Amino acid sequence: MVGAKFIESPNCSERPNQDISLLVIHNISLPPNEFDNDFVEKFFQNKLNPNEHPYFREIENLKVSSHLYIKRDGSIIQFVPFHLKAWHAGVSCFEGQEDCNNFSVGVELEGADDIAYTDEQYESLKEVTKALLNQYPLMEKQRIVGHSDIAPSRKTDPGPSFSWKKYRSSLS
Repeated sequence: MVGAKFIESPNCSERPNQDISLLVIHNISLPPNEFDNDFVEKFFQNKLNPNEHPYFREIENLKVSSHLYIKRDGSIIQFVPFHLKAWHAGVSCFEGQEDCNNFSVGVELEGADDIAYTDEQYESLKEVTKALLNQYPLMEKQRIVGHSDIAPSRKTDPGPSFSWKKYRSSLS
């Protein structure tokens, strides 16, 4: 992604022979509801020290990544190239297709379900989305979902604090 800082994550794999056709929006903060640190970056690189916070012991064995991470100030970090499968969606299904990681791009917003996202994040997400829609013709606006849409029994993100109306209107 042009303009993004690149930090390589080992938590990725080859995609099966499937075209990229879905954008999945997530949120993450480590520890939960805390921002402006480098714990997410460490987590996506398997370098998170479980002794730095009690919550980190709960997630120390997880292998997770995302293609992109948009911080509160709007800065973008890319962890996985788009041609590879990032491990962001887990057990998931969209329109009958399981394992959404195979055909999606995952974008994490630094945030939490009940904390408002920043204008800078919406602006960066808009630019990222427009670039992805341009690059991947099968990824249409109706194929942009939240993690909660593809894993409703497990996930709630990006949560009620995410304004789908504000985001979708910015894409017009």
